[in-house]
Amino acid sequence: MRIAIEAQRIFRKNKHGMDFVALELIRALQKIDNDNQYFIFVAPGEDEVLQESHNLKIIRVSMPSYPLWEQIALPMAVKKVKPDILHCTSNTAPIFCDVPLVVTIHDVIYLEKRSSSNRSLYQNLGWYYRKYNVPSVASKSKKILTVSSYERDRIISTLKLPANMVEYIYNSYSEHFYYRQDSRVVIEKYLPDSRYIFFLGNTDPKKNTEMVLLAYSDYLEKSLDPLPLLIADLGAKYIDEILRKMDIVHISNMLRTPGYIPNRDLPYIYSGASLFLYPSLRESFGIPMLEAMACRVPVITSNTSAMPEISGDAALLVNPFDFNDISKAMVDLLSDDTTRREHIERGMLRIKHFSWLKSAEQLLNIYNEVIY
Repeated sequence: MRIAIEAQRIFRKNKHGMDFVALELIRALQKIDNDNQYFIFVAPGEDEVLQESHNLKIIRVSMPSYPLWEQIALPMAVKKVKPDILHCTSNTAPIFCDVPLVVTIHDVIYLEKRSSSNRSLYQNLGWYYRKYNVPSVASKSKKILTVSSYERDRIISTLKLPANMVEYIYNSYSEHFYYRQDSRVVIEKYLPDSRYIFFLGNTDPKKNTEMVLLAYSDYLEKSLDPLPLLIADLGAKYIDEILRKMDIVHISNMLRTPGYIPNRDLPYIYSGASLFLYPSLRESFGIPMLEAMACRVPVITSNTSAMPEISGDAALLVNPFDFNDISKAMVDLLSDDTTRREHIERGMLRIKHFSWLKSAEQLLNIYNEVIY
């Protein structure tokens, strides 16, 4: 087979969830498949994290915007290599493409009722692009892939697709996520404290940052030994606006906001944390939960969407709409060493259910099914 894979963003410096999923699956395919020919289409970038091999060629395609890259440049570049299949990995795909198409739709949040209008211009543009593109390409695809049973059901229901057209392949976590005893040197780049709570968010409202800060304010009042909160990927200005809006500016001296933390440093940050907070409103998978578990950190996450499916019994589940529920879980977990150890042990068992190699084997089987 000649397999084309769209991985547009994997060479960008500040990568996020979908970028790492595409990268890890491609690396795993490199390890397990020596027979088929792979053509990986990327945008040029400074972080070239993937290397060519005897049956894998990287093709750099330039265009000033993502829609133009995907709708014009990508189909033209794909046509030149004449593949048997094109796999688009990040929700959207070319509307006009003669190659049999497989699309990974990570979620359909943009086709559901909008939970908030508090989005950046960039997020709004992406939201409208996906809302237009996804229904069109889904109906033309040979197979739709997603990342959890929960999201599979949502896609089938939302897009009115036949059940046999949609399959899920679990994500996993990168192999460099494991407990680091020597984490202090790295941690000191981001905060001076030896003990802290870790929250990994972004400006998307689904990350529930407002409720997290409200819950943390309540935790500070209830805890006898309160820990500072490290907030990654959010700027101090953005946080300050939320604090003023929620009338909790007084907690600012307990917050640590270093901004974006590179993926290579995250294992050290997880390893040094006393607790990882992940009470999102909506997730199709939730890779950071597995990363934290692999680094031996207890996890608090939500009882909604795919998070219970992925975390199993290894995380403490809360109602993400109730700040009292979140803060109580924080106090309970941080004040009971036995409970913390139990969750850490359960987490180490839970992560054994996930493997990029296993996911790549499932993906390769689907490629064969589509072509043959």
